[in-house]
Amino acid sequence: MSEKPILEIQHLHKRFTSKGICVRAVTDVSFTVNEGETVGLVGESGCGKTTLGRCIVRGIEASEGSVIYRKADGTELDFLKLDKKQMKEVRREIQMIFQDPYASLDPRMTVFDIISEPLKANFKLTKEELAAKVMDIAKKAGLNTTYLKRYPHAFSGGQRQRIGIARALVLMPRVIVCDEAVSALDVSIQAQIINLLKELQDDFKLTYLFISHDLSVVEHISNKVGVMYLGRMVEYAKTEDLFANPLHPYTEALLSAVPVADPDVKIERIPLQGEIPNPANPPSGCYFHERCRYCTKKCEEEAPVFTDMGNGHFVACHRAAELKLNGITKNGVLK
Repeated sequence: MSEKPILEIQHLHKRFTSKGICVRAVTDVSFTVNEGETVGLVGESGCGKTTLGRCIVRGIEASEGSVIYRKADGTELDFLKLDKKQMKEVRREIQMIFQDPYASLDPRMTVFDIISEPLKANFKLTKEELAAKVMDIAKKAGLNTTYLKRYPHAFSGGQRQRIGIARALVLMPRVIVCDEAVSALDVSIQAQIINLLKELQDDFKLTYLFISHDLSVVEHISNKVGVMYLGRMVEYAKTEDLFANPLHPYTEALLSAVPVADPDVKIERIPLQGEIPNPANPPSGCYFHERCRYCTKKCEEEAPVFTDMGNGHFVACHRAAELKLNGITKNGVLK
């Protein structure tokens, strides 16, 4: 892992408009991903994680902002300004693994055809060259190569996800967006897929954007973590810093809900009051203030700025400096 940025997301917005109603799915999100590292994205359902990931790979078009990608030769490209031909060329270098390992695979295609399809779309290869590349990447993904002529329905969930990984990997990308890549799998299979992803990252010098609900998985695989709430990035830090000293009340509440495999350890659960606000009509000021136990008048009226609190620990909270300095006691009272 290096400190050389490979992706810079700058003030990214995504709005969906229908019948005069505007839903702000992603609002002014900015962060940097360095080459060779894994950045986790966490948050409740509907917070904009998947939408952000799809905007980055241009699976859907962002409304505003920039996604700066640095190629291996140092050339900088803004994904959002590339035409279709330019995007096709650079898309080989950024791929996506989808959440549902069955719905993302064409049931009418064999595993060999699924894995080889990206190669056919991007290169002119002989049958022998095509077969060799597919066999090689299938082995690296942990697939039994004698079953490549079978269809997706003949495989288990974990094997299907390995097929999706092989398909994403076959073009030798530099960046892979993993959208809930293990959430549909059993716990034991999750561990196998996570270990596989880490092995592939070491072998191919991959960079991951890892989207997940499971904080324990994110802690295990990620170098940095971004926390999203109602389309906004509210905290972004190195994994060890964020888990040891969360500076946003929402992150604090999420971490308090993570189970600990020790019956002697007691954790103060922090239940969040109320419901997630309507993204078509978000609250004024800080989006989280209606559910925050540290809320002040300023929080209700003024949106916090996404600020570096030191050591690359960014947070959007008016009281972050107090939380960092003093820590927290029960009932939301600062020490």
